[in-house]
Amino acid sequence: MEWDVVKVRVHGRVQGVGYRAWCREEAAVRGLNGWVRNESDGSVTVLIAGPTSTVAEMARLLEHGPSAARVTEVESAHHSGKVAQGFRIEL
Repeated sequence: MEWDVVKVRVHGRVQGVGYRAWCREEAAVRGLNGWVRNESDGSVTVLIAGPTSTVAEMARLLEHGPSAARVTEVESAHHSGKVAQGFRIEL
């Protein structure tokens, strides 16, 4: 099974709409590792690690987010660092 680690930056109305909690729940359901955090510019950064196909599925979901979110842009890049087990919200 191929594994992948991707860092995604999500722009738009993604803070104050439950995006991080939604992201943690969606990642946990899929058994992904990583984290999600708010950025000072109003965007959200997400690091996701797991089976390649599952990471790709999660990356597609991040383009939409929860119903209250309005995603305007998504940037993603492969990441080579270590990722801890589980998925958490970083402060």
